[in-house]
Amino acid sequence: MTSGQQTGGKKRAFGPTVVNLSHGAGGKASRALVEAVFLEAFLNPMLAPLNDGAVVSVAGRPVAFTTDSFVVSPIFFAGGCLGDLAVNGTVNDLAACGAQPLALSAGFIIEEGFAVADLERVVAAMGAAANAAGVPIVTGDTKVVERGKGDGCYVNTAGIGLVDERATSISATAARPGDQVLVSGPIGDHGTAVMLARGTLGISADVVSDTAPLNGLVNVLLEAAGSAVHVLRDATRGGVATVLNEVAMASAVAVVLEETALVVRPEVAGVCELLGLDPLYVACEGRMVVVVAKEAAPGALRAMRAHPLGAGSVIIGEVAPEPAGLVLENTGFGGARVVDMLVGDPLPRIC
Repeated sequence: MTSGQQTGGKKRAFGPTVVNLSHGAGGKASRALVEAVFLEAFLNPMLAPLNDGAVVSVAGRPVAFTTDSFVVSPIFFAGGCLGDLAVNGTVNDLAACGAQPLALSAGFIIEEGFAVADLERVVAAMGAAANAAGVPIVTGDTKVVERGKGDGCYVNTAGIGLVDERATSISATAARPGDQVLVSGPIGDHGTAVMLARGTLGISADVVSDTAPLNGLVNVLLEAAGSAVHVLRDATRGGVATVLNEVAMASAVAVVLEETALVVRPEVAGVCELLGLDPLYVACEGRMVVVVAKEAAPGALRAMRAHPLGAGSVIIGEVAPEPAGLVLENTGFGGARVVDMLVGDPLPRIC
């Protein structure tokens, strides 16, 4: 039973009396809010696993459905912008359900005074990203709020997709001891690029966001490994560390990482070191975390590396039976540490 469900007829209380920025950061505070407030009110079998999207049955066919809101600041950053981020984020949530996208919606909340030229740039980027992912934007909505009542432009996208017949058992609850953990490339690029774009850190580095649609990569992965793929998650808010903590808790297993196997670009590592951040917690927007049966891992890795968006794929660890619910990392110095879920809000507004 999740902490958001009722126990003995008593509703679980949510401690804070107001919402703060940490509740939107994707870590412990976010999970507490979701479980105590939203899951409590909306609980049903499709929502309970808290996957990247829900899988519903339509005429006997599994269909993935997801929605996401994008409030990145600044709107434009190296390697992308609010527009392509909104499309890629929703496409990737569908891909994490093992689905190929069929259609997207786009909702805009625009602050009075927002430059039309900037809006055109955002919309053009959305169109280009949708074309690259092979999915149409078929419906939408636009609202304008008074000056000072927004922050330029926010975008909400929702999407539906058909779940691949080889992916019907993919879930955050499906990790098993012995499974191998893969990530599709270097980590931390997106969050670092957005931080640098704010221009408030006094740091200059050549870092570009990794925002990209991963449905093609997932398709080749399923062709290679099929039902041996147990978990797919895109490592957005809270980064790889938070995603794997969610998997460890949902599957009641341990995840053991190898520090020496993680790939972090030198520029990203340098910025994180200067700011006292761990790249494991820095958001990606074009990286898929994959948990796959051990015997299928070599083939899965070869297939991912053969795809342009998975060329940097590596095996970063494995699933163990204990200690259940924890992520551990074997360090390069021969020790081990607990990699906890993100606490607080070190990286606001990265998606």
